[in-house]
Amino acid sequence: MSKPLLDKPLVNNPLLNISGLPRFGQIEAEHVIPAIERLLKDNRQTLAHLLSAHKGEYDWGNLLQAMQEMDDRLSRAWSPVSHLNSVKNSEELRAAHEHCLPLLSEYHTELGQNSALHDAIKSIADSEQYALLDQAQKKVIDNQLRDFRLSGVDLSAEKKKRFKAIKQQLSKLKSSYENNVLDATNGWQKNILDADELAGLPDSALAMGKQCAEQESLQGCLFNLQFPSYFAIMTHADQRDLRREFYTAYATRASDQGPNAGKWDNSQNMEQLLALRQELAQLLGFNNYAEYSLATKMADSTEEVIGFLQQLAEKSTAVAEQDIAQLKQFAQAHLNIDDLQAWDLNYVAEKLRLHEYDLSQEQLKPYFPEHQVIEGLFAIVKRLYDIDITAVSGIETWHPDVRFYEIRDAQGTLRGQFYLDLYARPHKRGGAWMDECIVRHATQGVVQIPVAYLTCNLTSPVGDKPALFTHDEVTTLFHEFGHGLHHMLTKVDYAGVSGINGVAWDAVELPSQFMENWCWEKESLLLIARHYKTGEVLPDAMFAKMNAAKNFQSGMQMLRQIEFALFDFNLHMQYQLNGQPQVQPILDATRQQVSVFIPPAFNRFQHGFSHIFAGGYAAGYYSYKWAEVLSADAFSLFEENGIFDQQTGTLFLHSILERGGVEEPMALFTRFRGRKPKIDALLRHCGIAAH
Repeated sequence: MSKPLLDKPLVNNPLLNISGLPRFGQIEAEHVIPAIERLLKDNRQTLAHLLSAHKGEYDWGNLLQAMQEMDDRLSRAWSPVSHLNSVKNSEELRAAHEHCLPLLSEYHTELGQNSALHDAIKSIADSEQYALLDQAQKKVIDNQLRDFRLSGVDLSAEKKKRFKAIKQQLSKLKSSYENNVLDATNGWQKNILDADELAGLPDSALAMGKQCAEQESLQGCLFNLQFPSYFAIMTHADQRDLRREFYTAYATRASDQGPNAGKWDNSQNMEQLLALRQELAQLLGFNNYAEYSLATKMADSTEEVIGFLQQLAEKSTAVAEQDIAQLKQFAQAHLNIDDLQAWDLNYVAEKLRLHEYDLSQEQLKPYFPEHQVIEGLFAIVKRLYDIDITAVSGIETWHPDVRFYEIRDAQGTLRGQFYLDLYARPHKRGGAWMDECIVRHATQGVVQIPVAYLTCNLTSPVGDKPALFTHDEVTTLFHEFGHGLHHMLTKVDYAGVSGINGVAWDAVELPSQFMENWCWEKESLLLIARHYKTGEVLPDAMFAKMNAAKNFQSGMQMLRQIEFALFDFNLHMQYQLNGQPQVQPILDATRQQVSVFIPPAFNRFQHGFSHIFAGGYAAGYYSYKWAEVLSADAFSLFEENGIFDQQTGTLFLHSILERGGVEEPMALFTRFRGRKPKIDALLRHCGIAAH
């Protein structure tokens, strides 16, 4: 019998050696618990020493700087563990990860409720030395004092105890929710032997299916619920029953419906998460969790958020109604589909796009080979910000497909590094994200270089062909790279407001959505779009079609995102502690309010809505649209001055990317744009009239 994980020695534990990059080749599940328990113990002892040794004479150096280094050590140990749990999930790692979540939650709540620590930091804020601190240091202190209040530092002992218990339960429930989504996604696939059943699928999708089958030692083709595979079926399969089968499996993941009904059901997880969030908000004196969430965001009130979303819905509904009417009419006239269903939408839309614009996503893919897209992306940011990105070999990673790069500025100074993990695969969480590996901060004048994880689930290479991306996949990559630049190009030397840290959550999508614009401009497409066989640039005729089709079904897309955002916000604003299931009724009511196409009753979208139930977007999904107003308006200055105007690029770099969370987002945006944001640019980009 093997020893319990807790008994494993600390000697040579790679998680405790934080010099340099994570040792991904050495990290095992057995290292996790001993390392985290050791670091938590050390941090508690360090903090107790700091508070006792400098009692009454606290300053930035003897308290806040020391705490920054203490926090960084824990962050650098936990970051690779959390990341591996998302990209290389295993039973052993999951168990170790879940064991540590309540320990970390307890520790962070302890910090937030530590009255002595609060008073020590407040004494710095109230002293004469505060005026001598720089802007970033002051913002760190101001944020910490705000966060003490949001962590319940002023609560009674009994309420503090309940707050801590809630935070621990929330941590466990979020992990359980995410695990269910991952397991449900991996838990369904279909081996198809009859080629006729796959009629309509392009050669690239068939080759992908065949390669997947061969990897499992199966005949025929294998398709699953990982997005490139699922999307191929939903977009191209002529067999309507096959599309319905895949739609049903995907739309019921981790729920009480569908082929795996009840197996990984998130129903109770959601209700419990919402009840605990509501209780937590009320403990702190807020009416609901939406109000609590806005305490750290740009938006001032729940009324402002609801009003913003309703304004967008009003401007988009007529266009969306035209979009769905066009789909229904085309499906009836050309595809013999009289009752348009959810599993028909992507298929009919693709046929309609081909009919209207003589353009399909499949036609574009040969022009977006992975190597050209990556090289073009790097060339674009070189022209915008005068930075060079080069590959670095010999770095330990978690998978052979992962690559590593470094960023240097015009003076040759190393500004950041990142891992790039592009392809979908089993045991990897779906979606795309940027996460922090190492955060920039300075200790005694020595700068710690920021490092990012850039993770996608794009189409992988098939056979001897390079990976060929859809234009949507290219846009996803640019989006995540925008987040990465925000993290890596920061010049802030204090971790609390460095990179994306301390940035209001409804502004954090500005740099990411901003980068997407370069996927649509002719001048930038010349850098990223070249045929993988001939090297031919994207032909003018194809670009014209692509541009004409840019806002194809844009009303439907806009309303879909507004539906998600309103559902999320309504959920966290209206949830009542009455023990009654409320998720489905609130979703149904939201759809009745804004949707022009209601999905079937068995649809359980919410059971896989990880953004709000397991990610950081609870009562914050509206951030995508809120920040899109900022990003579209910011890009409009490039439209005026030239999309590669270096003066404008330098202004964006200095005003937004380098400033992290030092100032409020509105101040940074206004400095860049010369005025407050307007909604007009977003509506114009989406083909929706401003009036």
